[in-house]
Amino acid sequence: MDSKHQRVKLNDGHFMPVLGFGTYAPVEVPKDKALEATKLAIEVGFRHVDCAYAYNNEEYVGLAIRSKIADGTVKREDIFYTSKLWCNSHRPELVRPALERSLKNLQLDYVDLYLIHSPVSLKEDIGIIMWKKSPKHNS
Repeated sequence: MDSKHQRVKLNDGHFMPVLGFGTYAPVEVPKDKALEATKLAIEVGFRHVDCAYAYNNEEYVGLAIRSKIADGTVKREDIFYTSKLWCNSHRPELVRPALERSLKNLQLDYVDLYLIHSPVSLKEDIGIIMWKKSPKHNS
């Protein structure tokens, strides 16, 4: 994959790869599988990585990105990282803490794109029941 030619120029002058690697997996899949899958995706040429707090695998995705930076495969600026704001954090005073929590999980300094995961807000105490409350969740 020639990632240098498969990108679009954004209105601020930055470039975004048009093909991204999504890191969501069903609850039956151990969350640590995101580590090897993301590393492999970067090795084969993906430069856009899509993740979210709700996927409950940010730590592994961040570790994969950092390991590919450490081994010289990519630089941080080569990776376009997209994250998403979960539905229980839409209130303005909750947005920054939610982003900072994701950055801490990832152990990255910044994200390139931060989206609203879904335009429907949930109460703050509802959390991420569809992903985190499954009895099959094993990691």
